[in-house]
Order: sequence, then C-alpha cells, then structure tokens
Amino acid sequence: MDKIRQEIRSRLQKLEQEEGVCILYACESGSRAWGFPSADSDYDVRFVYIHPPNWYLSIDDKRDIIERKISELIDISGWDIRKTLKLLRKSNPPLLEWLNSPIVYQHRTDIVEKIRQLMPDYYSPKSCLYHYLHMAEGNFREYLKGEIVWVKKYFYVLRPILACKWIEAGYGVVPMEFALLIQRQVADDELKASIHELLRRKREGQELYREPRIPIISEFIEAELERLRTKSFDGNNGNPDIERLDKVFRWALEEIW
Repeated sequence: MDKIRQEIRSRLQKLEQEEGVCILYACESGSRAWGFPSADSDYDVRFVYIHPPNWYLSIDDKRDIIERKISELIDISGWDIRKTLKLLRKSNPPLLEWLNSPIVYQHRTDIVEKIRQLMPDYYSPKSCLYHYLHMAEGNFREYLKGEIVWVKKYFYVLRPILACKWIEAGYGVVPMEFALLIQRQVADDELKASIHELLRRKREGQELYREPRIPIISEFIEAELERLRTKSFDGNNGNPDIERLDKVFRWALEEIW
C-alpha cells in the first residue's frame, strides 16, 4: 500500500507539471474507500485542482476535467475548482463522497475544508436520494435479476440502497464507508451476517462471479427498491446561492497563485 501511495503521489506531481495546475485535494473514490476491495481492486484516484488566474479569463469555455489511465491498477481523474463548486451547488453525490473519503492522497491548504464547511448548506437530500436510487435500480436490473446473479454486484446495489435509507433517516451526507451504512441501517442480524460473509469472501480474493442468488439479500433489495420507487420525496434539488461559492473560488486563486 505504501508503495502504491508513493506511486500515486508521484503521478499527481507529474500531472501538475504537465497541466500547469495545482492539485488541492486527491482521494480514493472506489471500492477501497467504500471498504470492500478485492486483493486486485483498482485504485480510483479523484482530485480537485486549480489553474492560474489567467486560465479563467477567457470568453471560451475550456475543458474542466483531467483524466489519466496510469496503468491497469491506477486510474486518475479530477475536476477544476470552478466545476467542483458548481457541482457542490447542485449537491452532486460523487463530489460529496470525494470530500468525505477516508483515504486521502494529497491535501493542500484549507480550501477543501472551506468547501466542506459549505456542504450542509448545499446538501439536497432529494437530489442525493434519487441519485442513489437510480444507481441501485440500474445495477439491480443488469446484474441481480433471476436465479443466477453476479454475486459481487450485490455490493453495488446494497450500498446505494443503504445510502437511500441513511438519507431517509435524516443523517445528512452519506458516508463512504460501507461498514458504517451496515451498522446504522441493517437491523436484521441474519441479513447483516450474510452481508458480512460476502464481504469476507470478497476481501479474501474469492471470485464472486455468477452464482445462485442469496435469498435473504435479494429479498431485502427487492423489497427496498419497491418501497423506494413508490415513495415521494420533498425538498429541492440544490441551492441557488452562489455568493459564498464565488468567495471560495476567489480566495482559492489568491491563496494558491
């Protein structure tokens, strides 16, 4: 792990030089951050970066995403600070997850902390819930229908369903850690034991491909999807206020450059 972290940091530094940017924050965003990696799981590195001031002084829109496929094991991509703040305004769930990642590779200045402080004011339960519900439904349709299913995909349906339940309970922004979602949102001991057994198999590197469905997990998923589909949710889909976001953007430019 230390060797991989060193490789990731080295690649981030090289990317800064190639693109002429400053990477403010870089974290893990995939199964390793969620807490259910396999031995050969990819490293999904996500970051927030900022250009020098003159880059933003243009009448043309410019590409605000940087992507690099480093190897079969490491994938790196990031968003420009202005794009990041626009997505915060919309309560973008992937961004909220990045900002709460338990695995951080790089963190410069307190700009990201300023963004985190704004999260409660821009967090939209309705927007986030529909995001996770859509994710759960899509993965369920593709991988978990029928008597023979893609067993490892249980995690990619369970996690968004438990995220929906977290939001319903009023706990706020969904944490990345799958274990915390299980702890707070799974009350049935038998179901919890089945999920933990599946986690054990995945972490040990077992090939969780096509196998007979696991009844207790499948029944929980199907019941929750049916319930969530028929429920209406109140609330808005974002916060229209941009003044505080503009202040953070200007402060970031002054702080870095």
